[in-house]
Amino acid sequence: MAGTVYFSVQDGIAIRGYDPVSFFFAETPARGHRSHAVMWKGAVWLFQSAENQSRFESNPRAFAPRFGGHCAYGMARGRMSDGDPLAWEIVDGQLFLFHNQRVEDLWRANHDAMIQAARAVWPDILRGE
Repeated sequence: MAGTVYFSVQDGIAIRGYDPVSFFFAETPARGHRSHAVMWKGAVWLFQSAENQSRFESNPRAFAPRFGGHCAYGMARGRMSDGDPLAWEIVDGQLFLFHNQRVEDLWRANHDAMIQAARAVWPDILRGE
């Protein structure tokens, strides 16, 4: 799948320009800056600081949202929709984004089953099935 864009992007920018590392180290996510940018998996990732950029570059999979930044709840239902970086949750050290706050609340009611269901369909979604 070389060249495939795995991540939900807007104008080529991953997660609407939010710094993926900031979700793990602050109470609220922060917007990144073009002066701290990395191309990874077909998208440009922006960071609030050089330190966050370095953290991401050392292990991008640790900070990138699951399911390509698409809504994790929708993915569990076999549908792909954009994730909103302001509707999010970290579960077991993994970042999940949701379409909106209402969907996030539905997810939280049973996130373990939702994660399993989303993981089951994600490979098919990537293959376009």
